[in-house]
Amino acid sequence: MSALDAALRNPVPATLHGALGGFGAVRGGAARFAPEVSPFAGLPLDPGPADWADLAALCGPDRDVVLVRAGDGPPVLPDGWVLRWPFPAIQMDGAGVPGGPDPDAVELGSADRAEMAELAAATRPGPWMARTAELGRFVGFRHDGRLVAMAGERMRLGPAGEVATEISAVCTDPELRGKGLARRLVEAVVAGIVARGERPVLHVSAANENAVRLYRSMGFTVSRAMRFDMLRTPGAA
Repeated sequence: MSALDAALRNPVPATLHGALGGFGAVRGGAARFAPEVSPFAGLPLDPGPADWADLAALCGPDRDVVLVRAGDGPPVLPDGWVLRWPFPAIQMDGAGVPGGPDPDAVELGSADRAEMAELAAATRPGPWMARTAELGRFVGFRHDGRLVAMAGERMRLGPAGEVATEISAVCTDPELRGKGLARRLVEAVVAGIVARGERPVLHVSAANENAVRLYRSMGFTVSRAMRFDMLRTPGAA
């Protein structure tokens, strides 16, 4: 197994031990993003009691956290932890997707954050927190001056010279769906990732057949089953 493949199986610790380490915290084998950035957390793929205790300490009592890991079933939880929402997903590899810039796509920055949050709230592409947009580059389309579609980067991981960047927050205003906007924006984000010499990857709900079909048509291939399970940490003693 390559170092990049190992990182992709457990992306949160790999990300927070790398260039994006300032966006979260690690303790022993546990890692979690700052709550205002992302609800995601990670553990060793075969965690022991000490690992779970470290994650509980990072999160605090009675807190929701999304455990991200490779696998095809929910985690076996120690006493006190609660599985609130099981979420099977698929990891897809875009090593064969060249991407391409789009002349109509605009770069989104700090001045666009309120509109980005509004679009994410309306379309629910995945967790969107107050500082999610700081994780990487985001691009979007405007229609009559209004932001109607966007896509961007989230986790970034892997050893030097073999880095993978995750595409995320792909969403389109419901009134403008079916016009190929999401595909064009993903192509634009891929182009930026490839230009840095990195590999594009993404995650999608295992139940979202339309999205999987779209990404396959673009050249993405399924790498593995993933889990994004929402857990509740144990309460205070």
